[in-house]
Amino acid sequence: MGDAAPRFIADVMLGKLARWLRILGYDVAYDPRADDEQLVRQAVAEGRTLLTKDRRLVERWRKKLRQHGYLLLASDDWREQLRQTVHHFRLDTHNHRLTRCPDCNGVLEAVDKEAVRYRVPFFVFAHYDRFARCQRCGKVYWAGSHYERISTALDELLRETP
Repeated sequence: MGDAAPRFIADVMLGKLARWLRILGYDVAYDPRADDEQLVRQAVAEGRTLLTKDRRLVERWRKKLRQHGYLLLASDDWREQLRQTVHHFRLDTHNHRLTRCPDCNGVLEAVDKEAVRYRVPFFVFAHYDRFARCQRCGKVYWAGSHYERISTALDELLRETP
């Protein structure tokens, strides 16, 4: 994803949204222990757009958030939050999937099949040829049936996005 792609930071109420945006390939910082001041400081320092449901946070920190912006989400449902975020920022939802770790936000890099021989189940090693590993946490990914189900679910969910 290019330098022009938005970078986000999600507040403590938006962990599921952060995970799904990462699955779409977006850089989303998320720390469930961060307080409002920490969120705003990190957003400003790293040039991130704040995603939040907290109206008081926005009202209190509006001036600091002005440069990189924020999106105040209305729904408690992560699906609607994802739709709103995708629509608001006009996010590409197809071309960058499986490029970020949903767990830690690290960048995934393609790795040689042999490099993961003992890190994935035998069946997976025998049936798949393309693998990616998170540069931050080391978790290994492949485009198997779980990925296909997630991708199909995302396509159906986002088909409803205006």
